[in-house]
Amino acid sequence: MSTNYFYLPMNKIYLSDSGPKVSPAIYGFYRWQDEHLSFSQMESVVHLCLSLGINTFDHADIYGGYDCEELFGRVIQSSGIKREEIVLFTKAGYLVPHYLKPEIKVPHFNSSGKHLLASLEQSLRKLQTDYVDVFLVNNLDAISDLEETARTLEQIKSSGKAKNIGVVNFSVFQHQLLSSYLRTPIVTNHIELNLLNTAALDNGQIDYIKQKYMRPLATAPLAEGKIAESNDKVPLQVRDKLEQLATKYDTHFESVAIAWLVKLGALPLIGTTNEARIRNIAAGFSFELDHQEWYELYNITRGFVR
Repeated sequence: MSTNYFYLPMNKIYLSDSGPKVSPAIYGFYRWQDEHLSFSQMESVVHLCLSLGINTFDHADIYGGYDCEELFGRVIQSSGIKREEIVLFTKAGYLVPHYLKPEIKVPHFNSSGKHLLASLEQSLRKLQTDYVDVFLVNNLDAISDLEETARTLEQIKSSGKAKNIGVVNFSVFQHQLLSSYLRTPIVTNHIELNLLNTAALDNGQIDYIKQKYMRPLATAPLAEGKIAESNDKVPLQVRDKLEQLATKYDTHFESVAIAWLVKLGALPLIGTTNEARIRNIAAGFSFELDHQEWYELYNITRGFVR
């Protein structure tokens, strides 16, 4: 039996110059574990996100012990949410051992055409949909045939089973390498980016993403809780400044950490199941840091503290 829910209007923005429109924050299931999976938890998180205007959801075949996609599909079907009201990402190419997958003996990458096609077909069945908005290659497989990988990605897009192609954790050179085999543009690269990990600003990933007219998609936007919970020197210094700014903007300090990413043009990829933290992330779009405040925070995390 379906239930009707009221959702706030979706404030969508373009993921790239050739990609789909997405919500400014995206919810990803990368931190979900199979021992904690439940229909009620999935339902609660999905409807909370939608109530906050977050209608874009990021999956992978491996998330939640290979079960997250199926549970999400069941929630969407039971809720009466229309497919066109949500934006779906899924990915394949990284495999981890699990009792449901005895053939997988070690963590490894596999971006062969055969694997990508089989994984996508399985994801579509589990998600109970005919297509995903973005299908991503989950890390670069050093030994798969990239020409075959590219042909398969072109085939996937031309079939309509994925509207766009993306990548995860690709370096600049890896991004360029796969792009050289593709006619289809890559519309997103998921990278870790937060106030405790700004490597993407130094290694060229952010610059290259922007050169390709894409928005950086920031995994672990709150450093997996370390900004709030770590007692190490740098997180404490960052948190102290965030709390000062939170007082100025009458908000939570985690919202200020998100505003720092937003100022950079990044889209936070939420991974937490904590309701308060999800709300704090959404609140990070309600104000804007000024130019010097952004650099005050950046200088702290880089060690330039007076």
